[in-house]
Amino acid sequence: MSYAVPSERIDTVRRFNRFFTRNIGILHRGLLGSPLSLTEGRVFYEIAQREPTTAAAVGAELDLDAGYLSRILGAFEKRGLLEKRPSAQDGRKFILVLTDRGREMFATINSRSHDEIAAMLERLSEKDQTRLVSALETAETLLGGAPNPGEPNYVLRPHEPGDMGWIIHRHGVLYAAEYGFDTGFEALVARIATAFIENFDARRERCWIAERDGEIAGSVLLVKDSEEVAKLRLLYVEPKARGLGIGRRLVRECLGSARRIGYRKITLWTNDVLVSARRIYEAAGFRLVREEPHHSFGRDLVGQYWELQLTR
Repeated sequence: MSYAVPSERIDTVRRFNRFFTRNIGILHRGLLGSPLSLTEGRVFYEIAQREPTTAAAVGAELDLDAGYLSRILGAFEKRGLLEKRPSAQDGRKFILVLTDRGREMFATINSRSHDEIAAMLERLSEKDQTRLVSALETAETLLGGAPNPGEPNYVLRPHEPGDMGWIIHRHGVLYAAEYGFDTGFEALVARIATAFIENFDARRERCWIAERDGEIAGSVLLVKDSEEVAKLRLLYVEPKARGLGIGRRLVRECLGSARRIGYRKITLWTNDVLVSARRIYEAAGFRLVREEPHHSFGRDLVGQYWELQLTR
């Protein structure tokens, strides 16, 4: 069914488009101070969120002409931002992954975008921020912007100031509620998080934060143990975000990055009571190599050491 839309409504939407594009910097020469155009930035973002992915998947998501997308991807390769690798399942297809340089650029763009939006919102009261976010979510829903069934309705980003405090807090609260762990566990998480921040090696270490509906939904760390061995640490998913595949995705990101960095093996330590996490590790190919009983965090537990050999 079609009907005539009043011209004043059309004018209102067009006026808002002009206002918003001016305020978020779309008309600037480069996206958020980067050498990327708006379209290039959108492609870059999709690859960063989906990697490893394919050109077909990115093109379908953005509805881009295959030839146009191919030229953009070629430009990314020339800049050292992107690698194309033959698919292990189909040698005729190529997998797209960002290089270390590409991830550094994405982290910079993502941080600048975060800071610009934060500065915009800081001018508003808490009440008006809530009103604005609600209005934007309503606009997205009405215009058909909700995720399609089966698609992730979360995004991954690098860690930012304040994230480690969140990780410590949520581990402490959740593990006390669900497993009866005392504050000794929170202290352990704090030591791991502190060491990660103080000794962070951007070349060989990573942190992923999963966000859903503007809130943190999960996290994981990839930590250097030696030049050839990495550790997967502090995998966490918020209870209300479980069942969305976030835990599996975070583990896949760790494994993919560990391989690209050049690690030969990735290890982790967990406890027997963490059944859901163990299932994720098993599904990802980790092998249980050792168990040992211990009394920690106010409980009798069985510690488990898992590892996965990586191909280079």
